[in-house]
Amino acid sequence: MSLIPRIFGDRRSSSKFDPFSMDVFDSFKELGFPVSNSGEISAFANTRVDWKETPEAHVFKADLPGLKKEEVKVEIEEDRVLQISGERNVEKEDKNDKWHRVERSSGKFMRRFRLPENAKMDQVKASMENGVLTVTVPKEQVKKPDVKSIEISG
Repeated sequence: MSLIPRIFGDRRSSSKFDPFSMDVFDSFKELGFPVSNSGEISAFANTRVDWKETPEAHVFKADLPGLKKEEVKVEIEEDRVLQISGERNVEKEDKNDKWHRVERSSGKFMRRFRLPENAKMDQVKASMENGVLTVTVPKEQVKKPDVKSIEISG
């Protein structure tokens, strides 16, 4: 059995336009290295984020390998937008160094998500472990309507 259908059939590799999400990442051009195939760079540069909804919360997980929590920002904007941003710094160059390959991405990144009405914007929590940022946005409890039994006369 071929692995290709499984990889390309994965929900994460979808090329559908998502109006609730935006990805911005600067490439290697600032380093002065020739870039032959910008598509190849964007494959390394895209910041991947999973968004899962549980009965209690919306949970976002972002792969941010090599970053410290001090290099990442999690913000909530007034119009219910969750913004995850940060910067991967360029390694300092020494004039005696000779680069053979540059594949690790650097620069700024930003992902934005419009949160649904049931999100508790004032109770957002974020943690980072082993290069994975987890942002938890609790949801409002769905109130069950009070049901009053009415006696039928007759």
